[in-house]
Amino acid sequence: MSHALQAIRQRRAVKVFDPVEIPEPVRFQMLDAARFAPSSFNIQPYRFYWIESPEKRGIAAKLCFGQSPAATASALVVCVADIGSWKSTAQDHVAWMRTAGFTAEKIADSEKKARLVKWFFIQGWFNSLGLVKWAILRIVHFWKIVGVAPYTRTSLFKWATKSASLACQNLMIAAESLGFHTCPMEGFDSLRLSKFLGLAPRYHEIVMVIAIGRKSVQHVDHPQWRRPLESTVTFL
Repeated sequence: MSHALQAIRQRRAVKVFDPVEIPEPVRFQMLDAARFAPSSFNIQPYRFYWIESPEKRGIAAKLCFGQSPAATASALVVCVADIGSWKSTAQDHVAWMRTAGFTAEKIADSEKKARLVKWFFIQGWFNSLGLVKWAILRIVHFWKIVGVAPYTRTSLFKWATKSASLACQNLMIAAESLGFHTCPMEGFDSLRLSKFLGLAPRYHEIVMVIAIGRKSVQHVDHPQWRRPLESTVTFL
């Protein structure tokens, strides 16, 4: 079994951590692995907040209802879906292509896509443009196979959450490979935690909080159960 597969199989949600320091190079490797996750249009619509100072970690832990993983972790990582970063990301991508040896044709094609991608995100006043997009796609669907672009802010956050969750999984597998352990948590006061982080509700939504540390001897790994493949997979 490869090292990556072994990390996937042995990863568990650890409930109690020992208070150990996470070295800066290790922290970098975890976060760097997260950003290499795939994302739609390569927009990478997420941001991570790494909270490790005792004071701020204590506040964040309280906002996670004082759960044991949050209270004992060496660091808390808040993953945020960010639907407002698309413009700067698209511009930075094209700027990078200009210095990375891409042909003028490839760069021009990416610039065109960057101009078009805004219509995927813009919803208009009172969602007026979103409703127009929905209506057009529904009409076109009578004749062609088409997808459904996000036509509300809620559907945009749903779209961004998919990419953010892939990045979270990369981070947790990287942590396991580097000798640390994690616990993803959905239990938190989203309004207060968003305010604590200075997030803008219009563009940001917390996806999950990941507790990171080294598991304590107090943590007990119980036998792990997963549904069998035949209950999970359909072969056609």
